Amino acid sequence: MTIQQFYVRQDALTDPGELAGTYDDLPETIPELREVVSGLIVHVALAELYGIPPDTPMIRQTQPVADRLKSIQAAFAASLTAARPPRNRTFGTCRDYALLLCSMLRTRSIPARVRCGFATYIGDDIHHDHWICEYWSPADERWRQADAQLDALQIDRQQVTFDCANLPRDAFLTASQAWRLARSNAVAAGAFGHAATTGLWFLHVNVYRDLLSLTNRQMSNWDSWRDAAPAGKVLKVDALAELDRLAELVTAFESGAEQFALLDEAASRSLMPPWLS
Repeated sequence: MTIQQFYVRQDALTDPGELAGTYDDLPETIPELREVVSGLIVHVALAELYGIPPDTPMIRQTQPVADRLKSIQAAFAASLTAARPPRNRTFGTCRDYALLLCSMLRTRSIPARVRCGFATYIGDDIHHDHWICEYWSPADERWRQADAQLDALQIDRQQVTFDCANLPRDAFLTASQAWRLARSNAVAAGAFGHAATTGLWFLHVNVYRDLLSLTNRQMSNWDSWRDAAPAGKVLKVDALAELDRLAELVTAFESGAEQFALLDEAASRSLMPPWLS
């Protein structure tokens, strides 16, 4: 099995299940699919921008696509292509958008995968923790990146001028790319993070989350990073060396080296973060 064949198959989180038929009337092009997804979810952190009252119940935890589709239909029973008022959309985070687009692309037999890393276009204070969808372009013989979260409101607010279905190479940094930049002091480690949580410790969380996502483990115990005690947020020398090794492994895999077996083996050994051990 080639890497492209592996990423065509649905997994437990991307499988649309009994609502696969809701994909039947979706548009053909990837930019159009990306735009459809952007109008199905409201990011919980941005709900106020859409006029959502602060006391509205909002689920933050990532949902399997099959459950997401049920929630979408319960909120607004219509074609996925129908324009939905913000109050009739579902709630989620960037990973939910990425999973849904990945699911749609795989249904079209387009190899796709979900990546964890950092966006350089969200806010202006740090490179922000973010998830996007990658898809294989046969014409370019490379993986392209799409941000399914950005709708017209966010594009205008962030003054985005690039194609959200084909991100520029420096717009989104995978966690391993960011780790290597920080370790080489090319970019300060404190420039990467999520709100007030920045630096090498959070970078290492995302390296593991991206490693796991590359092997279709898009949700993991590493998502509980908020529960880690402050005293445990110091990386020792051996932990730094292991992260360097993992970042090199992911980079080799991205470059086309036949490293998937090693990647999967490393992911299998990395299921439990230290604060849960």
